[in-house]
Amino acid sequence: MPELRLNLITREWVIIAKERARRPEDFKGIPLRRPQADYLKACPFCPGNEDKTPPEVFCVGDAEGRWRVRVVPNKFAALSDTGEVKRTRVGVKNMVAGVGRHEVIIETPLHNLNPALMEPSHVEELIHIYKNRFLDAYLDPRVEHVIIFRNHGERAGTSLEHPHSQLIATPVVPVQFRDRVMAAMHYFDDTGECMVCDVLKSELEDGSRVIFDSEHFLTFIPFAALSPFHTWIFPKRHSATFSTITEPEIKDLSLHLQGVLAKLHRGLNDPDYNFVLRSSRPKDAGNDYCHWYLSIIPRLTRTAGFEMGSGMYINTSLPEESAEFLRSTPID
Repeated sequence: MPELRLNLITREWVIIAKERARRPEDFKGIPLRRPQADYLKACPFCPGNEDKTPPEVFCVGDAEGRWRVRVVPNKFAALSDTGEVKRTRVGVKNMVAGVGRHEVIIETPLHNLNPALMEPSHVEELIHIYKNRFLDAYLDPRVEHVIIFRNHGERAGTSLEHPHSQLIATPVVPVQFRDRVMAAMHYFDDTGECMVCDVLKSELEDGSRVIFDSEHFLTFIPFAALSPFHTWIFPKRHSATFSTITEPEIKDLSLHLQGVLAKLHRGLNDPDYNFVLRSSRPKDAGNDYCHWYLSIIPRLTRTAGFEMGSGMYINTSLPEESAEFLRSTPID
């Protein structure tokens, strides 16, 4: 019989369609034709084409002047970095000037090196840069919320194949994030505990959905995963904001992130995916009810009419079986 599970963090019901459930290996796609060459002359992100992007705002390189990671403003930015936050209301129509920040983090000079194939030390360097840009974006008084994300593959929304992440800083707090903060606040009011900390403890005690467990982080597929292989990476130390991540935690997170992406790459033939860093502002660091984390969403199914019409998801995989599949997938 199908089973409805409540995702405590997102407040969304998920139908686990047991009768329709596919085996984890059935989600393997036909190997996609990712770029084979490590350099593409026409790619604006490849070395030698730096003049095809706006001037960089941050760069990490070597003593010979060769860059390893570049950060540039998005040439086709969703938001403008000039102007003031101006609100306009005409009747029931509300508008805010589209100011903010939109940056591209070019992760490597190599056109075909995505994080699943990187050394953990390279991913560690990327996380350092995420922290730097996260903190820098919040220095702008116009910014209310910062999202760091990565789109991998066409179904995930990528338009350029060269490995890159993005940062968007908005002048308003997205409703989805605000609603989750309110849910976390209510949970804390009712229990005196952080909701994410409680979920983390529960997943550790159960163990059936855990993929990686280390000193600082837990990677798992949640009890009510919204879609097949939907994966969360939770910091074990309670913290509302990514800005407080420490050096040992950055090193540990790089192992989790690179490891789970490598398992998806090898076990599911490099599926398209998104990952999103969900975090409160640096000035909220001391609050007891919010807890930052990283979400990885492989694009293995499509959202259809029922999901759009109801806000409920149908998951045709069993989270416990998906986690066991990834645990047993080698990455060497």
